[in-house]
Amino acid sequence: MPPERSIDVQGFLNAHPFSRRQIGIVLLCLCTVLLDGYDTAAIAYIAPSLLTEWGLQRPDLAPVLSAALFGLVLGSLTAGPLSDRGGRRPVLIVAVLVMGAACLASAFAGDLATLIAWRFVTGIALGAAMPTALTLVSEYCPARSRAFTTNLVFCGFPVGAALGGVLAAWIIPAFGWRSVLLAGGAAPLLLALFLLLWLPESARFAVARARPVEQIRKLLAPISAAAADATRFVVTETATAAGDRRGAIRLMLSRGFVVGTLMLWIAYFMGLTIFYAMVNWMPVLFRDAGLAPATAALVAALFPLGGIGSLFSGVLMDRFDGNRIVAVFFALTGLAFIVIGQIAGQVGMLMVAVLVTGALMNTAQSSLGALAAAYYPTQARATGIAWMMGLGRFGGIAGSFLVAGLAGWQLSFSGILTALAVPAFLAAAALWLKQAAGVPQSSKALKAATAPGS
Repeated sequence: MPPERSIDVQGFLNAHPFSRRQIGIVLLCLCTVLLDGYDTAAIAYIAPSLLTEWGLQRPDLAPVLSAALFGLVLGSLTAGPLSDRGGRRPVLIVAVLVMGAACLASAFAGDLATLIAWRFVTGIALGAAMPTALTLVSEYCPARSRAFTTNLVFCGFPVGAALGGVLAAWIIPAFGWRSVLLAGGAAPLLLALFLLLWLPESARFAVARARPVEQIRKLLAPISAAAADATRFVVTETATAAGDRRGAIRLMLSRGFVVGTLMLWIAYFMGLTIFYAMVNWMPVLFRDAGLAPATAALVAALFPLGGIGSLFSGVLMDRFDGNRIVAVFFALTGLAFIVIGQIAGQVGMLMVAVLVTGALMNTAQSSLGALAAAYYPTQARATGIAWMMGLGRFGGIAGSFLVAGLAGWQLSFSGILTALAVPAFLAAAALWLKQAAGVPQSSKALKAATAPGS
């Protein structure tokens, strides 16, 4: 009888180079999040065309701009627990399929009410896709590069949103606003096929759910043949945190986690208040400030493009305290908004300022997914990330209505930008409080078990 050989999944991932399988998972999830960003922001880029073609007023846009956000909340809050029970792979594939089908349907909407309904359904899928993709990536990463890789995938969201602006400026004049939604529907359907063929389930999830050893071997063998003769797989954190039978929601709201959980929710809420206020309203605000519609779309697209800065943040987070790193970026974001509000009439400087402000803001926001992934144990990770994003989406809803309210109070462009600095400072304060509250015992055990060389 062969001797028993036990493998700790995270130690196994730490001990081997990044494999083709892991690269494939990262690329598939990156494409998912990229399309998530594109489809989320697409409605903002077609908003000026809707004003003209359907004879709408600016307040009429608020429901259609926020419809997907309400769906995002529902999708996030339900997908997390489903993913922690049934697996990351099926939830992600279904979410991408629904995303594509609903976006395609919205392209054929003939009135505002129909468009709002389809944007709500699209939002449900968008809300399920991103946290599930981030969870799957984080669970296949070695500890030495988890924050960097998770942030890399999160970068797909702002890059996808920026791509929407570039594409809209090109295809709307030629093919009309519906072409933006047609492209946003066809691409996810193609991606769903690739996910069906090549996306594996999370090995950590399989261990936590006591799946058969043969199944876990198949998941890990493409990373290294060292997994082929294992007779038992373990996840070290399970012994410290998952040993009790509390559900994911109860665990993340338990005494050890509740302060950090609430601070993550606040930070994500504040960040999305800013993000959606800017992404949804910048093209309209810039147009009202005198820019041509195409120029307004291109300048606005620079704001989400700045999210690629989260790669730098990920490197810092893998080496230093992530809470402090992200808090500093949020604080700098607040200062940058105050600055950008002073140069609205200078197009050249405005483009630079929008790019820099977007880099700071999106770096901070994109890094919150990595913070949450590192904070929660396996049996609550998908729920922890998804609920942070889901409840944070109320900030996106608030941001969509915030600018309309501020404009109704006759605030200037400078006044609106200065007002948006306040949520950035509040997000920074929340992360300082999370850091001061300390690390849950299970997370301490996980860090010790996943340290390089363990």
